[in-house]
Amino acid sequence: MITLPCRVAERTADLPDELAAHLLRVRKLARKLAKRHGVDRDASELGAACHDLARHMKPEDLLEEAARLELPVHPMERRVPIMLHGPVAARWLERDGEISDPRVIESVRYHTTGKSDMSDVSRVVFLADKLEPKKVKRRPNLKEVLQLAKVDIDTALLEYLNRHIVRRVERGDLLHPRMLEFRNELIVGFPENEVVSGQDMAVEQGVR
Repeated sequence: MITLPCRVAERTADLPDELAAHLLRVRKLARKLAKRHGVDRDASELGAACHDLARHMKPEDLLEEAARLELPVHPMERRVPIMLHGPVAARWLERDGEISDPRVIESVRYHTTGKSDMSDVSRVVFLADKLEPKKVKRRPNLKEVLQLAKVDIDTALLEYLNRHIVRRVERGDLLHPRMLEFRNELIVGFPENEVVSGQDMAVEQGVR
């Protein structure tokens, strides 16, 4: 595993134990997925290591920090401030000046919602965060998405987003427009009439 930049290591050391353990699991999975799909392993692991550096902050503190950092705040983020933890952490990384790779910064900023035109590194970090072992254990239906992620990143992303969006709609939750744009981009990226469900692709690839 990579050695973390000084400020990242310091911020990680201040996190609650459970959150620090989550970051470690995501780092390991991000590195495995990156290796499997020919994506930059070090950048993917670094994004995974940084993605939740602000996740422990209270909603009111996230809003205050976003204002201090002069971050634009979407009306939905003002309504659900926890969605700001990625943008806040990304801005910290920019201001600390230890990480210059824009793919890493992007992966941290958008790991919650995704966005259109994300880099391969950001896609790996997004999936690794959602599919790390403890989350899959808590939601066993994610095992199918994890298996898909071993075959094709974009198909796994689309399957995850479809399931996640349906779940949130059924609960009456808000949906960030960036997530919907990301899903639409993935669908458009598939050849016409070739969009298959995750289950169908799993059968085609012999993944079970």
